[in-house]
Amino acid sequence: MDSHSSLRSELETGRRIGRANLRKRLEPLEGAGGVSRYGDGTAVFELGDETLTVRPTFGLGHTGIYAYVHVAPLLAELARDRVVGALLVRLGGYAVGVFEGERLVASKVGRRNVHGRHRKGGSSASRFRRRREEQARALVEDAAATAVRVLGPHAERLEAVALGGDRFAVRDTLAASRELAWLEPRALSRFFTVAEPRQAVLERLAYDLYAAEVTG
Repeated sequence: MDSHSSLRSELETGRRIGRANLRKRLEPLEGAGGVSRYGDGTAVFELGDETLTVRPTFGLGHTGIYAYVHVAPLLAELARDRVVGALLVRLGGYAVGVFEGERLVASKVGRRNVHGRHRKGGSSASRFRRRREEQARALVEDAAATAVRVLGPHAERLEAVALGGDRFAVRDTLAASRELAWLEPRALSRFFTVAEPRQAVLERLAYDLYAAEVTG
């Protein structure tokens, strides 16, 4: 049970674990004594007095209960590559991309200056606020137009869309163009909290898409 002990120690931090790492740690447990439960998009493994729950980003369609540790359905789901769109927006920048599995096949990153909040009152604060609103609106419109150009050609084959950055900025971006109306129904339930959207952050998303939430 060394693999289980090692995984357990890693889970105590509550972080997500990449699919390659999960396979490495879970595959040796296939067939071991315990109970496996699949349902509601999760896999639950009971090993002795410990329980591990794994929730893949894309969910888990398999259902069933087994009187042994049965990780094969979970690993098969984690191994499946998908075509996924990404839209990351924060005030100050955005990143749009298309992934085939973990490979980024199309992308565009942009930046626009949006001033921070003005703490003083008076007419200067009003002018500052209007200027900030104009800058934020320009960013959102730019991000929306970029999303249309980058994601639009792949619309028919995108299986899911990852949204991330700042929730309000993403909301405003989606609302800025009717041509993006198809994105929200395909959005993953997980919202990706990221730093300033840059190319490196977008590329890192390839790992995060296939990492699973594991608790114990």
